Amino acid sequence: MADVQEETGRRRKRLIGGPGMLLVWFYGVMVVGAVSRSAYQIATEFDRAPLAYALSGVAGLVYGFITYSLVRGGERARKAALACCAAELAGVLTVGTWTIVEPSAFPDATVWSQYGMGYLFIPVLLPLTAMRWLRGARSVTR
Repeated sequence: MADVQEETGRRRKRLIGGPGMLLVWFYGVMVVGAVSRSAYQIATEFDRAPLAYALSGVAGLVYGFITYSLVRGGERARKAALACCAAELAGVLTVGTWTIVEPSAFPDATVWSQYGMGYLFIPVLLPLTAMRWLRGARSVTR
């Protein structure tokens, strides 16, 4: 039993080892940025741009789940993080395109506006990088 727990612990550590730890750091920073920004905006000026502020809140929750999954490790967490990264990328591309095509729908920016331009395009680059890392981590976690 102790051997199984030790092996499980090793698998989880491998998922966030090396460059995976950098992903955890970036996702952690994005959690803080997106959640704090959206919480403040929702609390103080929600009626100004409810869609933008709600989407920033959703982005923060997605970032939080991915961070948790990366830290947790294991094959199920890796698959869940991979699925969330794909959903995150779809969200960034959808919202990014929407903010360019119809800017009047977003009187204020979201985390994903213009593909994350306000966040140095990290919102579009991060899920691509994470998905690549998570696909490569598959062999490590088995």
